[in-house]
Amino acid sequence: MDINSLPDDPATLKGLLADMAASQADQQQHIAQLEQRIRLLNLIIYGPKSEKKPRTGQEQQLSLFDEAEQTVEEQTPQTFEEVCTPTHTRGKRGRRSIPADLPRVEIIHDLPESEKACPCGAVLVRIGEEVSEKLDIVPAKIQVIRHIRPKYACRACEGVEDDGPTVKTAPMPLQIIPQGIVTPGLLAHVAIAK
Repeated sequence: MDINSLPDDPATLKGLLADMAASQADQQQHIAQLEQRIRLLNLIIYGPKSEKKPRTGQEQQLSLFDEAEQTVEEQTPQTFEEVCTPTHTRGKRGRRSIPADLPRVEIIHDLPESEKACPCGAVLVRIGEEVSEKLDIVPAKIQVIRHIRPKYACRACEGVEDDGPTVKTAPMPLQIIPQGIVTPGLLAHVAIAK
């Protein structure tokens, strides 16, 4: 408001002054209400949990009469019960087993006939096998491929000779991830799906 635009009449000036004072009082009251709301919201958000709900003056007065009951409750002896909790046992480490309900395809990696002969001249005998399972995916179908590698040993010399290993096994085919359970098909499917 410009001073030069004010009227010269004192009564009009008093009226303007009264209007401005009333407007200022309303604004001050509104500011005080907003500040009170901010304090309450801060108390609700940042205050301790027991003070989440602010008490009114009457609720504070009523709580004065509960002090006698609270002191009696505090004086009663407390009994402690021994609670037995089971000890924590650690879970088995290692890779989870592949579910048994998945279909399996067996691939046998056998030694060639020329390697089934022992250096002593006897024929190697199958004594067991190593089985490793890999996950494979055929579009819209998941299956387990079992790589079976028979183990052979010589019954004649039973590893007495130092010429080579006593147990022979066919080498495992090369894998994309060593010691992993995924096949190239599954890895490609995961890469394309992402």
